[in-house]
Amino acid sequence: MLRYLTAGESHGRGLLAILDGLPAGLKIDPAFIDSELKARQGGYGRGGRMEIESDRAEIWSGVRDGVTIGSPLGLVIRNRDFTIDDLPPVTAPRPGHADLAGGRKYGHRDLRNVLERASARETAARVALGAVAQLLLREFSISVESWIVTLGGIAIGEVTDEERRRNLAASRLNCPDPEAEVKMIALIDRAREEGDTLGGVFQVEITGVPPGLGSYSQGDTRLDACLASALVSIPAVKGVEIGSGFSAAAQPGSGVHDVIICTENGICRPTNRAGGVEGGVSNGEPIVIRAAMKPIPTLTRPLPTVDLETGKAADAARERSDVCALAAASVVGRAVAALELARAFLEKFGGDSREEIRRNYSAYLEAGKR
Repeated sequence: MLRYLTAGESHGRGLLAILDGLPAGLKIDPAFIDSELKARQGGYGRGGRMEIESDRAEIWSGVRDGVTIGSPLGLVIRNRDFTIDDLPPVTAPRPGHADLAGGRKYGHRDLRNVLERASARETAARVALGAVAQLLLREFSISVESWIVTLGGIAIGEVTDEERRRNLAASRLNCPDPEAEVKMIALIDRAREEGDTLGGVFQVEITGVPPGLGSYSQGDTRLDACLASALVSIPAVKGVEIGSGFSAAAQPGSGVHDVIICTENGICRPTNRAGGVEGGVSNGEPIVIRAAMKPIPTLTRPLPTVDLETGKAADAARERSDVCALAAASVVGRAVAALELARAFLEKFGGDSREEIRRNYSAYLEAGKR
């Protein structure tokens, strides 16, 4: 079973991550891992922390001569800003953050003990692990992409797949629509001037997925449930939809479900309103997921709160933060989706080596042709 753990605080010495269950024989590309880390740090609207850090993953275990050996893969991402012991205590919890709820849970009066781990800085470790998962999926022609769909209420227009890929390569926001991006950047500038923050929606699309991943046997084995859980685990993500999602609730079944037809290329669906998953199982169509990210709760014009030391009204604590981190969240989104899909893939076609998995996968595809 593919599983992972991360550790580390936002201003601690660094982030640690372990990915267990990788097969032996997978070639690891450190440059690709670091490129995903760089993409996470990018995006118009990011804050001053991104000017300090230059994330790169140091692989400490599980790899020899650039290839996995079957033991847990361990990696470290060092923090340049590791001033945690010198930072002042936080006693004015920020609305929308884990500060107050976490302080009550663990009995902390200094809420820095909460915010240091609850910080989205942790997602850098998951992006590194997700890059490794993407390398595994690529071995079987499965691709994971992500991009912004709306930001602050501004939506992208229709673009072709070719236009999307070309535009994303030049985008400052991981936005596939240049005209919408200009409006989004202007909105971010306005929010910065007003001391406010912005959220939006991003999309993750996974292509090349074979039918049969996941299961309807138990709730926690359903692929859509696992993917939704992974996306909601990203800080500030408050909603997830798969396929037509929430819009399907307002339509009759005849306008929602994908009919099944037979062509010379086999059985298929001319539409993909289900988003690639039916009954908790992948159906062979692209998996399409959208996640809604709320505006970041740390504002430069803080919201009202209560100081826990005095019991009196106060302004929320100010921490270095972003105006908008939606582009970064879209990168984290494809990372956690890749981890979940890789886990489901290995459960279905598992083996201890890349070659064993390849044999299992090839046999499954061949059986499906009969």
